[in-house]
Amino acid sequence: MGLSATVLFWGSPGLLLAFALHPALALHPHRDYCVLGAGPAGLQMAYFLQRARRDYVVFERSSRPGSFFLRYPRHRKLISINKRYTGKANAEFNLRHDWNSLLSHDPQLLFRHYSRAYFPDAGDMVRYLGDFADRLGLRVLYNTTIAHVTLDKDGQAWNGHYFILTDQKGQAYRCSVLLVATGLSVPNQVDFPGSEYVEGYESVSIDPEDFEGQNVLILGRGNSAFETAENILGVTNFIHMLSRSRVRLSWATHYVGDLRAINNGLLDTYQLKSLDGLLESDLEDLALVKDHEGKLHVTLKFLLEEANQSAEAIALPQDDNDNFALRVAYDRVIGCLGWNFNFSIFNSSLRLSSGGAFSKKYPLVKASYESKGSRGLFVLGTASHSVDYRKSAGGFIHGFRYT
Repeated sequence: MGLSATVLFWGSPGLLLAFALHPALALHPHRDYCVLGAGPAGLQMAYFLQRARRDYVVFERSSRPGSFFLRYPRHRKLISINKRYTGKANAEFNLRHDWNSLLSHDPQLLFRHYSRAYFPDAGDMVRYLGDFADRLGLRVLYNTTIAHVTLDKDGQAWNGHYFILTDQKGQAYRCSVLLVATGLSVPNQVDFPGSEYVEGYESVSIDPEDFEGQNVLILGRGNSAFETAENILGVTNFIHMLSRSRVRLSWATHYVGDLRAINNGLLDTYQLKSLDGLLESDLEDLALVKDHEGKLHVTLKFLLEEANQSAEAIALPQDDNDNFALRVAYDRVIGCLGWNFNFSIFNSSLRLSSGGAFSKKYPLVKASYESKGSRGLFVLGTASHSVDYRKSAGGFIHGFRYT
């Protein structure tokens, strides 16, 4: 191909020469801003970047925005309030009582137009986020899973480096600022003897008929645990719920992430001395053993280690931990232990680490939401909740809109 033909193909000799001299530019498409995740936080940031005429792109692993809400919560009812009426005409006041809407200049892109329910269905959130991205023309690359993120040191970059993002097909992208809005997606698991018998909240059946006449143990004591219990409360023999800490009720703690009244049916039956019960114990001290009939028994790890016997001969813990003994056998054990941030895709060069004991599920960030390990890496949305964990509502849409 002659130079004149090449110029017609590329547009200008200067651009062709740039690619010839810097092949990395051809291999790594560059953007000023890269956003990971097209959930609520990622789309909200994309909106503001677009309004500011910035060079950006959003990477989304699914074929549409809000993929988390396609599956979660498993029983489809959100705990974010859809407050449609306040008696006030002030738009800002009304928005502060609207827990689901994102900020935009379009009055039709308010969640009140997508659901009439006070606690809306998760499917309505998926539909809303899809319209938000489409109607505003946000630049999202769908079906693109970023599998690895690393640093490329460069003294000419404003922060001394560029971020290199590689997708599932091996395509690499380069950006100056990385905005991480991936949420919490890794189920939290506790490793103890017999933990392989535990069914996860993310995969257990949601059909109540599958639990008829069964004894069920639920590990965890948050909204997902009580949501699961609420779904099967009327068909089980009984439900026991086990966690290392006491139930924290949102109306008492004023923290929206604690147990909400809409999910606390099991707590009601427990207080009324029905067959259901709550137990407090550290999961790491326990063990599960299966008998010859396939029934699951809870014991203490040290009893299992000392006995070295068959499941039927293992001593069971007595009732010194609570007001009933775990002497019964269970048909199902379900783990509802919450979620963690996915650190696995980030190279160690980014120095992206978790916080302390009470915020280890979140990446460690400054008050400005910038990572403490890498300049130019910012964490958005639910994943940034370490900044106001148990203090404010940053784990919800209406919280991170303002934080």
